[in-house]
Amino acid sequence: MEGRELTISNLDKVLYPASGFTKGQLIDYYARIAPVMLPHIQDRPLTMKRFPDGVEGPSFFEKHLPSHAPDWVRHVAVPGAEGESVEYAVVCDLATLVWAANLATIEFHVPLWRVGRRRRLPGPPDHMVFDLDPGEGATIVECCVVAAHIVEVLDDDNRAAVAKTSGSKGLQVYVPLPEATTWDRIRTEAYQMATEIERSRPDLVVSNMRRSLRTKKVLIDWSQNHPAKTTVAAYSLRARPTETVSTPVTWEEVRQCADTGDPDLLRFTAPEVLDRVADGGDLFASVL
Repeated sequence: MEGRELTISNLDKVLYPASGFTKGQLIDYYARIAPVMLPHIQDRPLTMKRFPDGVEGPSFFEKHLPSHAPDWVRHVAVPGAEGESVEYAVVCDLATLVWAANLATIEFHVPLWRVGRRRRLPGPPDHMVFDLDPGEGATIVECCVVAAHIVEVLDDDNRAAVAKTSGSKGLQVYVPLPEATTWDRIRTEAYQMATEIERSRPDLVVSNMRRSLRTKKVLIDWSQNHPAKTTVAAYSLRARPTETVSTPVTWEEVRQCADTGDPDLLRFTAPEVLDRVADGGDLFASVL
């Protein structure tokens, strides 16, 4: 593959028992979605969430580059909170994406910054994100209502935003940033926006992560705007009962979901996402 020799294995292993989706199908999905997925994850340190026995078995996050990784897998040392460094894999090409998928990496998580040519890491943020997480009794429908409030605030400042499903229960709103933005600035701004919307819609929104406050409400998780945090990548599969994907969506689709109250309107499986990309291209391209 692209001049690299890969060994892939256990292609018939079922990773999603409810649908019968296999490891071979997972690798095939990532190989086919690569043209639109790679631009969103390249140059970003990768955290892999691996499920060796499928979504119903044990899983683990892997930040450190595995010792058995091929020598052609790009990697970068990122300083940790206590001075130690973590050697991350960086997915920049199709061969590396398929290598990671063969490790039963169902979920790909990346930070809001790129390595690029910078010597000082972590780099500055290139996006701000609002991770909308519905509490018990709420769904992605309520997340769509909250997303409309976020867009309204952003429109007042003439800033565009892009949405994608989490592939699980929620919705994520991304805002591209100018190069000179600092982490302190976006974290403060995200917190202020979250609390402002909470004050205007206390019946629907909470900015505090305490679970007891979240029943029938949506958490605007502003704390994701931190160099050590990651969010699930666009087009990543999720470890749900079936092979759902973190899928870029249009604002018209977000409005339809809010208006109809049907959460299934924003639930997309791997085959459906491949069809969407074939028909409409990369709906997340503007964040680049």
